[in-house]
Amino acid sequence: MTFQPTHVVPQGGLPAWNTPDGSHPPAATLAPGTELQLVEQRGAWASVAASNGWRGWVSAAYLVARAGPPLAGTVGYPQPAPGGWVPPQQQPHYAPRTNGMAVASMVLGILWLYWLGSILALIFGYVAKSQIDQSRGTQGGRGMAVAGIVLGWVGVGTLTIVILIAVAASTS
Repeated sequence: MTFQPTHVVPQGGLPAWNTPDGSHPPAATLAPGTELQLVEQRGAWASVAASNGWRGWVSAAYLVARAGPPLAGTVGYPQPAPGGWVPPQQQPHYAPRTNGMAVASMVLGILWLYWLGSILALIFGYVAKSQIDQSRGTQGGRGMAVAGIVLGWVGVGTLTIVILIAVAASTS
């Protein structure tokens, strides 16, 4: 079977799986503009072959039909409803995994561990927030990361006040 592109990956890329099961994290993220050939469709899932030889499953709702006349012998593809809206029951559901650094940041911010935890909460919180923002929705826990950052700064602020009080008490 020769590759005959029928669709392209939309702007922002497209998460892809090895099987039509969104309960697992995506195996890859296809680059925007990559040409795809629709091989099979199962409900909200589409089996695609990419121009680079990769094969996998994507949410059919997010595929963009290739511009130009249809190619001879290609599989037909139903278009989304007007305005690009796709009913929720047709979209595959996958729950984002919680980022472990976000959890660690929040826990360390709560425990503080003689202010060492506060400093680690800041480090882990900022790293987690960055990882979550770059994950394209495959990781969750941004709220926990922010909570860890806030608690870390509260701990560092408290430490600063304690040091200033100790210095002031020792000089008088």
